[in-house]
Amino acid sequence: MNYNFLPQTETRVSEIALGTMTFGQQNNEAEGHEQLELALDLGINFIDTAEMYSVPAQKETAGSTEKIIGSWLKKSGKRDQIILATKIAGPNRGLEYLREDLSYNAKTLKDSVEKSLQRLQTDYLDLYQLHWPERKTNYFGQRGFAIENDVWEDNFHSILKVLQELIAEGKIKYIGLSNETPWGAMRFLEESKKHNLPRISTIQNPYSLLNRTFESALSEVCHFENVGLLAYSPLAFGVLSGKFLTGEDLPNARLTLFPKFSRYNSGNATKATILYNQIARDNGLTLTQMALAFIRQQFFVTSTIIGATTLQQLRENIETTQITLTPTIIETINQVQELHPNPAP
Repeated sequence: MNYNFLPQTETRVSEIALGTMTFGQQNNEAEGHEQLELALDLGINFIDTAEMYSVPAQKETAGSTEKIIGSWLKKSGKRDQIILATKIAGPNRGLEYLREDLSYNAKTLKDSVEKSLQRLQTDYLDLYQLHWPERKTNYFGQRGFAIENDVWEDNFHSILKVLQELIAEGKIKYIGLSNETPWGAMRFLEESKKHNLPRISTIQNPYSLLNRTFESALSEVCHFENVGLLAYSPLAFGVLSGKFLTGEDLPNARLTLFPKFSRYNSGNATKATILYNQIARDNGLTLTQMALAFIRQQFFVTSTIIGATTLQQLRENIETTQITLTPTIIETINQVQELHPNPAP
């Protein structure tokens, strides 16, 4: 396992992070603990979660993932061996059960941090992230920006002031964004520079062979502003494992269990996946190996967040760190991207 510095810090994180959103629905507590143990054994030290997990979000399981991680931390005593990241949920219809006020302000940020600390059974968080923008903008598969009626008012400065207080109190160390746009990322960076406020270290956005939209603008932000991408959905909900190309019945697959997550199974996404699968086979690789290796080799990626429902899947995903793609393979991949650009936003 290789390790990268969390940008602007002296903290090193594994180039593969364990995503845990299956803990609480697709995986029970014992299975979650087994995944955490295997991940550490194979060199992972970076664990990502969120207050709203498990997924899909529902009132009955909200916070269940953090609780499972917390019970493992208490049982194992391995808090000092991991870099722990979680996220606060923002405004979104249907999530009112998380808290009465879903905006980002002093009360909600402080209360959410405290509740996450309690569920995780720890006294500090290494990385605290805003799960998605508070304002109405294009994220979660929305391609273009559309002007909508929005009660949001510019509060980048006030958010950073609250996070500065939480850092001073020792409750969080570093901060990051998620599902953010270039404009939003630059506004946070601008406020940090102007007012000597905490600076975002990471941005957690979707990035895969089926969705390379991050490259169009945010990769430049990462390069010039020293921000690292934490790439999520690198296998596009399992589509880039190639398992849906076999025609087999997959009753336990995420897209089977939760069909509303449909952005990765469009016609163009399937066409692109078939072509990527052939490239992998032509080079003696599995599609999973090629898909994850491609992400890991991008200059703007700090860590790739992988999730699994079985220990076998987890081991296979982690072992892809031994794969390095040649320039010829990457050139062939880029030819498919030109033919079917970003079929799953």
